[in-house]
Amino acid sequence: MSRDPLWEDIFASRPRGKYPPEEFIRFVAGNFYRAEPRHAVKLMEVGFGTGANLWYAAREGFSVYGPEGAQAGCDRAMRRLDEEVPGWRDHGAELRVGDICEPLPYADASFDAVLDSDAVTCNSFEEARKVYAEMHRVTRPGGLLYVRTPATGCWGEGTGEAHGHGAWRCAEGPFAGTGIVRFTSEADLPSLLGPRKPLQVEQVSRTLENRTRAVTEWVIVARRDDA
Repeated sequence: MSRDPLWEDIFASRPRGKYPPEEFIRFVAGNFYRAEPRHAVKLMEVGFGTGANLWYAAREGFSVYGPEGAQAGCDRAMRRLDEEVPGWRDHGAELRVGDICEPLPYADASFDAVLDSDAVTCNSFEEARKVYAEMHRVTRPGGLLYVRTPATGCWGEGTGEAHGHGAWRCAEGPFAGTGIVRFTSEADLPSLLGPRKPLQVEQVSRTLENRTRAVTEWVIVARRDDA
């Protein structure tokens, strides 16, 4: 599911995801703005789409990495970085096309933070557990995990076609037309996060359709505590 060809069309034809959400900016600023030199901080995002999060991080001086399943998304992200963030590759940063459900092409303990912003949700529960386990592997001890993912109760859940544990091909809401989306319950979180220590488990919500619908997502920060 991680490389649904639907995303090639979405990223090629729609202006999508140009700027990062406030919660991600707060995460980076709160944890890494004091780092010197900033380029020594390595951030990796799985399924980075058109690269809004990594564009912001690179503009702030951090080194960015990641696999994206859609060639169109990866091309747009790298083109924007080349145009707007000169020198972003100078310290080894690189983006690539790749299936996030395959073993990540990075060594153990490579990154200060690993990021999932509404990407792993496009995979089944068991696939998601494997992706998060790989993300754990490539995080350095003491490094952080940032996750933003749809929560149960979000508009779209329960509409359209069911696709296994918590997953739907939604017929309604903002996820309609984006393939399979998995909605995560609070009870699912320990299994997904694995051995990491949760530091923040929050939800963000907005209403649509004159407050008749709610879009609710988890925003989670966790730390790899093993030595």
